[in-house]
Amino acid sequence: MSSHVLPTYARVDLAFERGEGVWLITASGERYMDFTSGVAVNALGHCHPHMVKAVTEQAAKLWHVSNLYRIPEAERLADRLCAASFADFAFFCNSGTEAMEASIKMARKYQAVSGKPERYRIVTFEGAFHGRTLASLSATGNKKYLDGFGPPVDGFDQVPFADLEATKKAIGPATAAILIEPVMGEGGVRVVPHDFLRALRKLCDDNSLLLMFDEVQTGVGRTGDLFAYQHTGVTPDIMALAKALGGGFPIGACLATAEAAKGMTAGTHGSTFGGNPLAMAAGNAVIDVVTGEGFLDRVKHSGLLFKQKLAALKDRHASVLAQVRGEGLLMGLRMVPPVGEMVDALRAENMITVAAGDNVVRLLPPLIINDQEIDEAVARVDRACARLEQIQAAAKPGVAS
Repeated sequence: MSSHVLPTYARVDLAFERGEGVWLITASGERYMDFTSGVAVNALGHCHPHMVKAVTEQAAKLWHVSNLYRIPEAERLADRLCAASFADFAFFCNSGTEAMEASIKMARKYQAVSGKPERYRIVTFEGAFHGRTLASLSATGNKKYLDGFGPPVDGFDQVPFADLEATKKAIGPATAAILIEPVMGEGGVRVVPHDFLRALRKLCDDNSLLLMFDEVQTGVGRTGDLFAYQHTGVTPDIMALAKALGGGFPIGACLATAEAAKGMTAGTHGSTFGGNPLAMAAGNAVIDVVTGEGFLDRVKHSGLLFKQKLAALKDRHASVLAQVRGEGLLMGLRMVPPVGEMVDALRAENMITVAAGDNVVRLLPPLIINDQEIDEAVARVDRACARLEQIQAAAKPGVAS
């Protein structure tokens, strides 16, 4: 492995040369089921023909011009995202963290132009993950990620997960907004109760606050709807997107109502690369497919089938699997043994997954997965559980290894 790549990741000694749908293939031809999807990024799997065509055609025409000029491809994607959601405006950037930064700035600016510049604080929740910049890390509030980077950015008040009374107590004269993920991915695939989201919406309305949803991981089909908020009965004022929006190409987006965005005028925010034609070709190609006839119905079917089969495994392997969580094709297995043991056991079955908080393995297949591939994945999870059960049995006193 290269000694010149900054070692900020504990990388697995495994590299892939190419991909096909839900499969990743090494240079030696070994095939792995991809249930990481680049951490919920590769919504259409690897080398989807429509995406390859769209990006290739755009690459031969124009890559970058800057936001000093109109970008028709960006205007088209913004129009489509707004037509399919609550939003009136979209700001394009390059990542989920950047989308969150835009959202945070927008919420603060909204209060300032509404005559309440003292309102700048945002209520967030334990277990959340909002990004790696200093502001988004401070919103996340995870001491492990903040350690060594000086004092956190001021303006974030963290409360326990889904604790309504604590949320009410956190709201004060300086509060501008409430920020939450409809499903906490990094925090352990914890689905936020819909009644709690409804209560947050009322709190915001009653106190002239903005409700912000971080849908970086849940957005663009992952939960079976185009956006997770659409099946909660709750509409936010601001929403951050990224990951699946580009299908593997770096894109972030901040969507907002006209009211929430009223402070974001010329010069208040920007992005050199945001909305570039090549990224917009990728984003429009993803939206073509995900909003196509029957696609999201298929994701809902796949998610339900997968969850049912995982629940059956949980019953069969109770000493290994404590709980099955999630929505759509954002699934989590809360483990009894350490989560790393399950990630390793699955990789030994040529299936790659990613760990999350609360001792959870995230299962994030491409949204194009079919029933046969779900069966194959469940069989590999079954074998991995059996492998861990053998280890447990061998570790018991009086049992020969």
